[in-house]
Amino acid sequence: MHSTKELILYKNFENGKLFYNFTWLMENYENDFYNKEDMAALYYECFHELLEISASHGFEGNLWHNFLAFILINNENAYSKACEIRGAVEGSVNAIVMHDFTIFKELFDFDLHRLEDALGVTGIDILTDYTSMDGSSKMFNQRIRDRICELSVHLDKAEDVEGFKAAVTKFYQDFGVGKLGLHKAFRIEHTENEAQIVPITNIAHVKLEDLVGYDIAKKKLIDNTEAFVKGRKANNCLLFGDAGTGKSSSIKAIVNQYYEQGLRMIEVYKHQFQDLNSVIAQIKNRNYKFIIYMDDLSFEEFEIEYKYLKAVIEGGLEKKPENVLIYATSNRRHLVREKFSDKAELADDLHNNDTVQEKLSLVARFGVQIYFGSPEKKEFQQIVKTLADRHGIKMKEEELLLEANKWEISHGGLSGRTAQQFIDYLLGQQI
Repeated sequence: MHSTKELILYKNFENGKLFYNFTWLMENYENDFYNKEDMAALYYECFHELLEISASHGFEGNLWHNFLAFILINNENAYSKACEIRGAVEGSVNAIVMHDFTIFKELFDFDLHRLEDALGVTGIDILTDYTSMDGSSKMFNQRIRDRICELSVHLDKAEDVEGFKAAVTKFYQDFGVGKLGLHKAFRIEHTENEAQIVPITNIAHVKLEDLVGYDIAKKKLIDNTEAFVKGRKANNCLLFGDAGTGKSSSIKAIVNQYYEQGLRMIEVYKHQFQDLNSVIAQIKNRNYKFIIYMDDLSFEEFEIEYKYLKAVIEGGLEKKPENVLIYATSNRRHLVREKFSDKAELADDLHNNDTVQEKLSLVARFGVQIYFGSPEKKEFQQIVKTLADRHGIKMKEEELLLEANKWEISHGGLSGRTAQQFIDYLLGQQI
């Protein structure tokens, strides 16, 4: 059996300590030089870590195979990043990959019961045929769990290293690699060294068809996004208008709809604009399309963060990558707040036109601007009726609309959000 120390491309694994400890046992369980009690203790430590990972990720079946599949799909290296979205590649790297996958194939084919016999340990049957706890597993993402378990089964059934390589490569092509490949949405966490892109594991699964009305607005958003995903020219996009009209939900729905085509979303807050260049540097050479998403974007007159954003969009020396667009939502049309008192200040400004233009120039950098206005009374009632029908609420239409009118008067007025809150209220009253 080859040593995992001979791996060339596939190194620096997530949970690498567990990987190397367990494979060390597989390579040395027959070596009389090592103390069997110490080796047994290491086995039980690895057993514990495998159970913890399996509980948090919802793994079932052969936990060791699931873990191996897990580290393969999370390992970002020259080969895996080249194959994401695009598929198999040519070149000498394939010979290196075959070398590494020969080792992984041996790990998949290894009979773990050998450890049981040689070290006097127990639990192999549990490791190789594990059943998860119903309802108690706080799974990080069921969709990703299912894909990992499916890959694990395919790799176990691979007849040779070529088949093993084909299965992993197909996974990279279909779903990508690492956190950027497996997850739809991300947030930014600032560390001492740089901004870290962190997955959001529980994104709302809203779809565009779930949003009632705004067909023209949604069509503009879809057209721009489809052009972007398909590699054509597309614009930064600003969704503006009244509160509660579905601006943020529309962008979340867009990411859900085009995830399979390689679209990803990174949410950035105003105070994080200083990290934008670092974030873009981390994603510009990946084979995905990224929407940098800014929710409820607006600036007070004393805030200068909008200047960082302007520079990132168009004004910097380094051109914004082709695989990055900025989508923002705002209740303000011009983003930078202006007051009547500004007029008096401008009167003392010798170049007041330049000052005004500087504030207005940010919104001009969004080539597509989509308006979401509050619905009229009839439109609001149609939204209520549609949502009630979807959720199976059985009320006479006259009574439903009467109660909806009462609700909107005391809960924020006519908007899609108010309609949804009213429906949620009705659902909460059902026994």
